[in-house]
Amino acid sequence: MSRDAQLALAAQIGESPISSTPGTPLPRRSPVASSRMQYRSRPVSVAVDPVSLVISECIAITSAIQKHARSPYSSVSAILGGSPNLIQLVPPGPGARHAKSAAADPGIDATGDLAANRWGLRGKKGKSMQDNPLIAGFGRLRQELTGVKDIHRFDAVVLLNPFLQIIQAKGTAAPITILALQAMQKFLAYGFIAPVSPRFALAMQSLSAAITHCQFDISDSAQEEVVLLMILQLMESMLSGPGGDILSDESVCDMMGRGLTICSRSRFSEVLRRTAEGCMMRMCQIIFEDLKHLEVEAGVETEALDRQTSGDMDTVKMDPVANGTDVPVSRESADSEAVSSEPRASSSSEKASSSGDTPISGDAGRSSTSSASESTASVDLRPYSLPSVRELFRVLVSFLDPHDHKQPDAMRVMALRIIHVALEVAGPSIAKHPALATIAEDQLCSHLFQLVRFDNIAVLQEALIVTSTLLSTCRGVLKLQQELYLSYLVACLHPAVEIPREKHIDPSLYAGIPASPKLVKPPPSQANSGRSTPVPVKDRQKLGMEGGARKPDARQAMVENIGVLARMPTFMVELFVNYDCDEDRSDLCEDMIGLLSRNALPDSATWSTTSVPPLCLDALLRFIQFIAERLDQPPTTDGYPDPEVLRERRSRKKLIIKGANKFNESPKGGLAYLQEKGVIENIGDPKCVAKFLKGTSRVNKKMLGEYLSKKGNEAVLDAFMDLLDFTGKRVDEALRVLLETFRLPGESALIERIVNSFSEKYCASSVPEGVADKDAVFILTYAIILLNTDQHNPNFKGRARMSPVDFARNLRGQNGGGDFAPEYLQDIYDAIKSNEIILPDEHDNKQGFDYAWKELLLKTESAGPLILCDTNIYDADMFATTWNAIVSCLTFVFMSATDDTVYARVIAGFDECARIATKYGNSEALDEIIYRLSYISKLSTEGVSNTALNTEVQVGENSVMVSELAVKFGQDMRPQLATLVLFRVVTSSEHVIKKSWKYIIRIWLNLFVNSLIPSFFSAEADRLALPPIPLQSPSQVIDRAAKQNEAGFFSAFTSYISSYAADDPPEPSDEELENTLCTVDCINQCQMGDVFANVSHLPSYSLEVLVDSLLEQIPDDNAPAVITVKTENMPASPSQKPRQGSPLYDPAMVYILEFCTVLALRDPDTVVLFGKRVVEALQAVLRDASRYHPILVERTTFYLFSLLQASYEFDYIRAPVLLHTVSSFSKDLLTKTSALVLGGLKLCIEKPSPLRNEIMTSPDFWVILQTLAGHPDSAPVVFEILESGVTATPSAIMADNYEAALKLLNEFATMAQVGAIAEQKADKKQGRKGRPTKQEKPSENAVVARGIKAINHIYQLTSRIPHLMKQSHLESNEAWSAYWLPIFQTLTTQCTNPCREVRHLAFTSLQRTLLSPELTSNDHEEWTAIFGEVLFPLILRLLKPEVFSSDRDGMSETRVQAASLLSKVFLQYLVILSKWDGMLDLWLKIIEIMDRLMNSGQGDSLEEAVPENLKNVLLIMSSNGYLVPPKQNPEREELWNETWKRIDRFLPDLRKDLALEDETQQTNATQPTSQPAKTEEKE
Repeated sequence: MSRDAQLALAAQIGESPISSTPGTPLPRRSPVASSRMQYRSRPVSVAVDPVSLVISECIAITSAIQKHARSPYSSVSAILGGSPNLIQLVPPGPGARHAKSAAADPGIDATGDLAANRWGLRGKKGKSMQDNPLIAGFGRLRQELTGVKDIHRFDAVVLLNPFLQIIQAKGTAAPITILALQAMQKFLAYGFIAPVSPRFALAMQSLSAAITHCQFDISDSAQEEVVLLMILQLMESMLSGPGGDILSDESVCDMMGRGLTICSRSRFSEVLRRTAEGCMMRMCQIIFEDLKHLEVEAGVETEALDRQTSGDMDTVKMDPVANGTDVPVSRESADSEAVSSEPRASSSSEKASSSGDTPISGDAGRSSTSSASESTASVDLRPYSLPSVRELFRVLVSFLDPHDHKQPDAMRVMALRIIHVALEVAGPSIAKHPALATIAEDQLCSHLFQLVRFDNIAVLQEALIVTSTLLSTCRGVLKLQQELYLSYLVACLHPAVEIPREKHIDPSLYAGIPASPKLVKPPPSQANSGRSTPVPVKDRQKLGMEGGARKPDARQAMVENIGVLARMPTFMVELFVNYDCDEDRSDLCEDMIGLLSRNALPDSATWSTTSVPPLCLDALLRFIQFIAERLDQPPTTDGYPDPEVLRERRSRKKLIIKGANKFNESPKGGLAYLQEKGVIENIGDPKCVAKFLKGTSRVNKKMLGEYLSKKGNEAVLDAFMDLLDFTGKRVDEALRVLLETFRLPGESALIERIVNSFSEKYCASSVPEGVADKDAVFILTYAIILLNTDQHNPNFKGRARMSPVDFARNLRGQNGGGDFAPEYLQDIYDAIKSNEIILPDEHDNKQGFDYAWKELLLKTESAGPLILCDTNIYDADMFATTWNAIVSCLTFVFMSATDDTVYARVIAGFDECARIATKYGNSEALDEIIYRLSYISKLSTEGVSNTALNTEVQVGENSVMVSELAVKFGQDMRPQLATLVLFRVVTSSEHVIKKSWKYIIRIWLNLFVNSLIPSFFSAEADRLALPPIPLQSPSQVIDRAAKQNEAGFFSAFTSYISSYAADDPPEPSDEELENTLCTVDCINQCQMGDVFANVSHLPSYSLEVLVDSLLEQIPDDNAPAVITVKTENMPASPSQKPRQGSPLYDPAMVYILEFCTVLALRDPDTVVLFGKRVVEALQAVLRDASRYHPILVERTTFYLFSLLQASYEFDYIRAPVLLHTVSSFSKDLLTKTSALVLGGLKLCIEKPSPLRNEIMTSPDFWVILQTLAGHPDSAPVVFEILESGVTATPSAIMADNYEAALKLLNEFATMAQVGAIAEQKADKKQGRKGRPTKQEKPSENAVVARGIKAINHIYQLTSRIPHLMKQSHLESNEAWSAYWLPIFQTLTTQCTNPCREVRHLAFTSLQRTLLSPELTSNDHEEWTAIFGEVLFPLILRLLKPEVFSSDRDGMSETRVQAASLLSKVFLQYLVILSKWDGMLDLWLKIIEIMDRLMNSGQGDSLEEAVPENLKNVLLIMSSNGYLVPPKQNPEREELWNETWKRIDRFLPDLRKDLALEDETQQTNATQPTSQPAKTEEKE
């Protein structure tokens, strides 16, 4: 029974449909709206009476029928509402109406052959016309509607029945059909037919059947398209309306089939076809949206829906007609066609009836009667589900078959658009269900991947769009398909041309862009391949086996397609994980990034379109953006492969590729390499080798065949055969499997070896059917190989090919003594003739793609599903693989771009790349980013820029240095942007930077020497307590404020002439000044201070890299310096010229060395880690100090002393060596560098330590101080250092440095003689004025004050002499001479100092020292030297005229004091001297000295003082019994006689005055002893 008949029967008997398949749920009649109804359109409310509106539609249609029938009569029943019923005068209830409707058919049949004419068409004139059955149906409907209050409670089938008869009636005039369709549209829109209506489901099915089988008069093409348009709209309304979810699978298939039929009519207007296409898209949206809700209703299990609908999967079929106006033909149409005997009754008319109320014709009536009599018949009213969705999907995909030439490209485009909608709506759901996924994986992908090879741009674009959507939504089950597709795109789009050279772009900047994708294999050698038919490259490209040259529009479409995929945040990650980290797959992620990088370059527009570069750049930047967005996300590891495992797989993959390449060159070497790397466990094991060779596709097939067939490799060949499965295959099929793995070698012996092994394997388990034994297989295999060559070798052209008979004749009697079965050989012959046995990549026809596709499907299961990666755990490895190409591309684009938008995007890309590299610690990537940005900035040149013409411009309190670098930098926006990005990248990434520090340092140096940045931004440099590094002074200083009132041509001309005459550069122009200000602003925005602050807190190992980079920037010995300082230490006026031959000053080198020192001194760890390297660099400067400018030398020396203090315990610097180096400076150099040299020394000795002791005991230390002590500028510091050593606790003066310290103190005391000038001037003033004036104390002079302190320190040293003598372990006489004597000699020297204050202090200190009880010792030879070595020389110096003339007034007094001191010292030690044998000689020498003083003739003071002092001495000696007459003590006779003998020469009266011979004077012997004391007090 046809479906239409089932619907008619159901309408007549009013029964609910019964399920035809157990387990399928009944229609949902619940008043609660299902999830599938929630998104459907709702009916609109109407303001008129619904019943009245229905009646109006009935009248309109009946009037139209009469009009088009040209009848002179009117139908009274139609106008009045049906035939009168005299019995029932009241409106029947719904039940009665239902029964009446069901019983109406027999009465209609009894009316006679009323349907013989074509009702609704032209009637025949002259004949009477009874009521038209179509019109009568509307009359009955009006009668049924009598008294109806609620249209929603009215039977839906009864309401629609007359309208459906109009729609289905064959030959109905188009205007009538239009009215009926309009009425249906209204009823649906207004909700007259609603889910609450009785028999709503049956009504919807009937309506569907009617509109899908509508057959109207098509004589008017315009009216025809209107009808079709309304049918489309009505189908769309049905699906999208409230009843759409209860349509059956067959209804949906019929509706979609009718829509596809309309779309495929080429004779229809473009408007109709595009409208039909739009309707199809919207209906597809509804149907595939339902698929998602069907999943929810089926249950939580994934396969629940598939199980529930598995029995109905093949019950529905859609067969859209591609020609004519016939409707789709159903399965029952043939039977119905046979039953019909009337020419007017077509198959469609039989199926057109939707109910049994009113038959359209006699045939229709009979059919309905027959259907009613079948009590077991039923209508399947189950809502549509997966079967109809699958059938629709299958039919749509079938339109795409590229080898079906019946389908025009326009139809393929339409199908692609509809499929695209389906994938957009329910792509993931399609992938869930095997019934749909199988179609997508096989037919859809196969057709799409061939359509993208089409040259028709419309087909290509739509195929690309659908493919991208398919991969976006279903890629989880399309792992290998995606690889094939993307590999083709990469092969097509990656240009084979080199990147054009640009003058201003260094090739190293874009070296990371790959020249070709990694997946591209070299074409197989055609000459020696054994290929029977060489394959033209163009043919292979057409088949999609290789990428080929595509037209520009096609390239753009492909790039846009890649952009769609790249916009998925996880797309590239999934490529990386699923392909790049799989040993058997291509490096798709890497190749894709390489493709985008190469095509983002501007030159790619020459072979594509101008849109391609920005599209590729956008995709590339999105890839980076997605990684950057995932940086802060917490890592998700659940359900994902371990990144470490993938890392190992990638490493293994690289080894396999390299090993395979080696194998292709030398199998033995390749296998050895693979074993060495652990890829093959043991190359001695044939199974291990065979397993690898069989499992990899990277080995050259020709080389593999030669290796397997080579003598000695039989075991490997047999093991290789064991890996192949020949079960159930004919010999030719098994041979085909074998020869798809490698190419047969050319030598017959090698072929024989392979065939023999194949025969053994083929018959290993049991002899297959059709062959007798392995020998028969051997012979047959050879025959097949010969047949293959005979049938397909182009060299045999013109010759007769082998026929089946010939093939059988050659094998006669070779099957174990018998013949092979003819059918067996015929099958083999046919298979070889139609399909050549050849390697898959050498097929030159459709078989090539078909075979590759078949292999792909076979590998799908083993390849597994594609892993969807919504995580960031692989980003580090992925970025490490792809960053080089990306950064290279961004660099090239940035340097060649002119658009601000491009600049902005590329800058953001650089920043994101740097953030990623920093996050994942990728130093290599970050270094390259910095290198490229620094190159673009033009600030990282190796040589420091020329600063000779730098000009300082002052405006008020502000000033700016105009330099060549600043002007050029400010002119170009590109370097400024690069610099801003560079330091944004560097900030907070300092700990990751390694090799690129040198470029940052070069930028700092260039900016520093041009006064654009200070030496250091952080406070770390303050630890050295050094003044800022001096720079070159400007060539001229211009005060703009002073010239603001000067304007005009004359003033400008005058300024130019004056500068020209002075040989000065002209003043900077306003433009140059503006450029300089732009540079200053840019540098300030870089916020380099943050970088220095971060650097100061870097870990030690990170600082080590920076220090090494700094040291690398130190110029070579022969590198010329470009900067000079016009004076030694400070900038000078422009008129000064540097002295010829003087060392040139390089502030950049000072900057480097100081920066290194600051970093090394940060903490003990940095001292240990790289202190030694810094020291070596500093020492290199001092070793050749004469070559360098004093500024550099003095600061280097200070750095070394600072490091010496910090690293003393590590012995990086030996203090004696450093001191000797410094002391070896020329006097001039040492003087110029004195400030920081002494500062360094002071730093090292300021605290007691072993370092201080070692320095202060070094002779070179005292040489340095001695040299610098005489320099006025350095003397204060020298004395401060000396004083700190003398006064320190514990004292730094030891036996080793005692003499040097004393000597230096003596020198400072000697320097104080300058105070004599002031004293003598004061004396003269006082003498002239005759009255005392306020005398300026000489000690207010700093030099004199140091001299006085020096004397005090000398005296203080006497307290340490006993300790030093004990410490020295010298003999007593040597120790006395070594420590006491230098003190006396120093004080003696200062007793003749012209400065009175110093001289008096020295004399007092000498007197105290000489009278010290610690002076004497048991050995008279030691301390008695105070007379011969101290006092006597002092007096003799005082007697010299030049000494006396240095201070005439003061020296006289000093002589008197010296004479008195001599007497006092003699008397002090008289008792001890009396026991000494040399006393007489000493006494006589004293008398002689007194004699010389007495007779010096230089004043009366001595003439009075000498006799007095001598008298006191004589009296004391006499009273103590030392000087007595011989009478009293004969032992003293010689002393007595010699004394008076010499005294009498210059004081003849003294003996008489003293009268020592008289004994009376002995009683008063003690009286004169008080006299020396008085004298001392006086002095």
